[in-house]
Amino acid sequence: MLEGVDTSAADGPRRAGGLTTGAVARRLGVAPTTLRSWDRRYGIGPAGRDGRKHRRWTDEDIALLERMCALTSTGLPPAEAARVALAAASSGAVVAGAAEAAEAGPESPVHTEPGRRRGARTGLQLGDVRQECRGLARAALRLDARSVDTLLAAVIAEHGLVTAWDEVIVPTLRAVGRKWERSGEQYVEVEHLLSWHVSSALRRSVGPASGKEPGAPVLLACVPGENHTLPLEALAAALAERDLPVRMYGPALPVEALDGAVRRTGPAAVVLWAQSRTTASAPLAQHVARITWGVRGARRKPVVLTAGPGWAGPRVEGTVRPLGLGEALGALESALGA
Repeated sequence: MLEGVDTSAADGPRRAGGLTTGAVARRLGVAPTTLRSWDRRYGIGPAGRDGRKHRRWTDEDIALLERMCALTSTGLPPAEAARVALAAASSGAVVAGAAEAAEAGPESPVHTEPGRRRGARTGLQLGDVRQECRGLARAALRLDARSVDTLLAAVIAEHGLVTAWDEVIVPTLRAVGRKWERSGEQYVEVEHLLSWHVSSALRRSVGPASGKEPGAPVLLACVPGENHTLPLEALAAALAERDLPVRMYGPALPVEALDGAVRRTGPAAVVLWAQSRTTASAPLAQHVARITWGVRGARRKPVVLTAGPGWAGPRVEGTVRPLGLGEALGALESALGA
């Protein structure tokens, strides 16, 4: 107990028979209807009920639910997750947490169908995606921050940052965005939580700098009026992973500040991100591409990449338009002579 704070009722209403379904749902970040469905369909339910037949969840029941949540967070379909969880409980095995489930080896039932799969509905329109997408989507919908962190770290470590971004993170972010748009912003908290944890995972994925003398950097910036920074954060992490010099200026960099940053740092390349066509400005990109510096007879100017869906359509003259993280990295490595 914290000094001066009574935590005895922190989990909600508790009676002699255990916690109510609502209290357990809040504790695990699962909808009450999901718990009732798991009970009805798979037998993942409380051992006892009160006189009015209301569900009462004991510590053992909650441990089984935690195992169920951990398994579905890896992308395992609920029916299979229930079978594995119940088998472990009946054999007396210790109930594992989210981290153990995510780190299970290739022989574990958690990884019975690696790669892409259909079915295993998450409530998001994911289509034909990697199994890890479904696990990440389930954890995000439950607002299960610990599982989201664990799954992001695991997929980046296993597949590398570029593949993790292209094949797991981006499809999940898009599906969450569509869910939010269709539901009248009811799931905006899911999008914010997932975006924040993706940003954190990208930063954690990069180790310390080598300490070698940096050369001309890559300058990354969102155009004025643009606040979507995650794709640039992924590019910044990928460049840092390769120990290439980068300067990240984040969202909505004003024109004057962008001009000043280019002239002060003398970058080998500048990446201008625009999520929307309303923020993409061809004159701005052309202006940056014409900026020069250095002594007379040896003046230099940057390679300019116009990145993001806002630049769709004809290529802006004097710039490079990469399609995806891999292409952007290739263009930048070429500009840096890496």
